[in-house]
Amino acid sequence: MNNKVTASIAALGLLATAPMAALADAHATWQPDRPINIIVPWSAGGSTDQVTRVVAPILAEALGTDVVVVNQPGASGSIGTKAALDAPRDGYTWTANAVANNATYAVTGLVENTSIEDYEIYLSVANVPVVSVNADSEYTDFAQLLEAMKGSGVTIGTAGVNSSGGMAMAAIGEAAEGELGARMVTYDGGAPAVMAAASGEVVATTQLAVEQTEMIRAGRLRALTVLSDQALEIEGIDAIPPITDFMPDFPVASDYFGILIPTGAPDEVYATVEAIWNDKIANSPELKAYAKDRGAVFAPSAGAAALEKAMPVIEAEACARVTRGEAVVDPSEFGITCAAE
Repeated sequence: MNNKVTASIAALGLLATAPMAALADAHATWQPDRPINIIVPWSAGGSTDQVTRVVAPILAEALGTDVVVVNQPGASGSIGTKAALDAPRDGYTWTANAVANNATYAVTGLVENTSIEDYEIYLSVANVPVVSVNADSEYTDFAQLLEAMKGSGVTIGTAGVNSSGGMAMAAIGEAAEGELGARMVTYDGGAPAVMAAASGEVVATTQLAVEQTEMIRAGRLRALTVLSDQALEIEGIDAIPPITDFMPDFPVASDYFGILIPTGAPDEVYATVEAIWNDKIANSPELKAYAKDRGAVFAPSAGAAALEKAMPVIEAEACARVTRGEAVVDPSEFGITCAAE
């Protein structure tokens, strides 16, 4: 754990018992004098973009400046991520993503010499992938699709190998005890991947529930299973059965999303954002409504608590890269120990 995270948590321990007036003063510790850019390294409309656009105006109001969401997709999110890391470390350029992505880009060689220690993290929600097919598809349950995926005729739309959809597809292949014959078709984000499945351009998608709910409600996608050990219940949609109904030993780890601020900025930047996060974001009715409507888990946290929450999925994804032969750097170089195969 880096020192800034520890210091921020210690400071918040004092703030937790302070009156609201004192908390408001804490928000003013850092007063940005120009707009803040949040680089979303995926296309507009995807899971990261959606939740970032929910929290950005809340942060803007609390900080007293514009918070601008900038979409910079490409290379499974690595292009926008590198742009955020290469920007001046002055607190005015942030990024947003599934935290496991930022923690494993170096493992796959997409972004060199980086790890989760290069960021302070602020979690908003946990998301789950859903396997869906076009509403007119011949596949009516996941068992049928899984059998077909063992052949070569099924195409799966994802946002790339490092996206949640790509990792979900790989995890299904591992649980099936053999590489699937299904072919991944890559798009610049979750939204276009989902639209490809809804239009019939690909057979299925494994992207996140939050990216699919509108198409499922509209009757353009048929949800077959959720990568969870519990059914997913979303208002206006029939309960989506868990993948453990079909693959009982399927490993499940919550996929956390949030804002990441590269380290190196003044300490007051992180302390101020963390105080706002624990006050405004953690109690946001807008974020709660978004999570409920889209099938996400409302799970705000910041600093050391956020990192602790995210570590299981970070470790799982890093080690899965090794198992799949996708790792070019051993996760142990970033403090992640994988069980011997």
